[in-house]
Amino acid sequence: MAPTKVLTGARVVLPTGTVDDGRVIVDGTRILATAPANASSGTPGSTSSDAPGNAAETLDLTGHWLVPGFVDLHNHGGGGASFTSGTVDDVLKGIHTHRLHGTTTLVASTVTDDLDFLARRAGLLAELAEQGDIAGVHFEGPFISPCRKGAHSEELLRDPDPAEVRKLIDAAHGHAKMVTLATELPGGLDSVRLLAEHGVIAAVGHTDATYEQTVAAVDAGATVATHLFNAMPALGHRAPGPVTALLEDERVTVELINDGTHLHPAALQLAFRHAGPGRVAFITDAMDAAGFGDGRYMLGPLEVDVEDGVARLVEGGSIAGSTLTLDRALKRAVTVDGLPVEHAVAALSANPARLLGMDDRIGSLEPGKDADLVVLDAEFTLKGVMRRGEWVVDPRLG
Repeated sequence: MAPTKVLTGARVVLPTGTVDDGRVIVDGTRILATAPANASSGTPGSTSSDAPGNAAETLDLTGHWLVPGFVDLHNHGGGGASFTSGTVDDVLKGIHTHRLHGTTTLVASTVTDDLDFLARRAGLLAELAEQGDIAGVHFEGPFISPCRKGAHSEELLRDPDPAEVRKLIDAAHGHAKMVTLATELPGGLDSVRLLAEHGVIAAVGHTDATYEQTVAAVDAGATVATHLFNAMPALGHRAPGPVTALLEDERVTVELINDGTHLHPAALQLAFRHAGPGRVAFITDAMDAAGFGDGRYMLGPLEVDVEDGVARLVEGGSIAGSTLTLDRALKRAVTVDGLPVEHAVAALSANPARLLGMDDRIGSLEPGKDADLVVLDAEFTLKGVMRRGEWVVDPRLG
């Protein structure tokens, strides 16, 4: 039996707030207890024994932060590998790359392609979801607006026919988690209702909808804004558009790409003020170059150049996803955007976990949950990653 791991001395971000000089005890794959380091056995969530039934392995993390493992709702690849077209080994390489940066739970995203290809792709990704390598599949396209297509192939776009939407979610064998739609297109609202009936998240994105059309989509069951502000009309004083409708409705979680390219810090602050810290999810929208480097890549059928970490289509120059990892999103949120650590951590963990319906297992440091956690130094640079009780990045190795 693996020894119980006792992590002491860190500033631990718990659902109730930050505990200085805290303690997290890991037994096997689960969190056994959390508490201040000097807690007595009568303190809720604490334990009187560091080694219940087997030897304890203690690690002093004084001067560090200890936060829940990150949950990425929207990710197309990394480490030079693609979730959208690569082999199983490619997908596993991309997953591992993001785990090295703190993402212990990941939803694999596709991009617009031929419907039959996407169905086959969903089947491959579903097998990895069945094994627990990913949390599920997100279909971004082909049911999006040609006016706001971004890095999607226009000739492959189509209106959201509910029968075709159903084909894709069926192809994922119960592992479809989210579909991004331009809900103003013909069949959009019926597709939202279909997704809601099947327990799949309907996300408003790559849309040219009006404010009123977006309100109708949320009323029909849409609960996510795909990368808010990006690939949708800007907020206007006479045409408030989808941004206003998505920010003001408490039923909606808004995705934000906090890489310094997709959003101005003031836009991020606007989203947090109006949606509140409980309705924001940081995502990467990462493509192959995340954690890998500059160069030329493919995003679905389209060529992408990555220069200085910014991905753009070779033809037309549109931003084509990101090279972001979630550890960088957290560091920027705290050190550049000035967010409270607890708010940034919730956007990376508790909020997306709750949206996925997985918050009974992941998303916070609580007894009984998976031992998924991230160690950061005082400057919020990643130093350790644990997934299900095993170190992916061991903080003892420097």
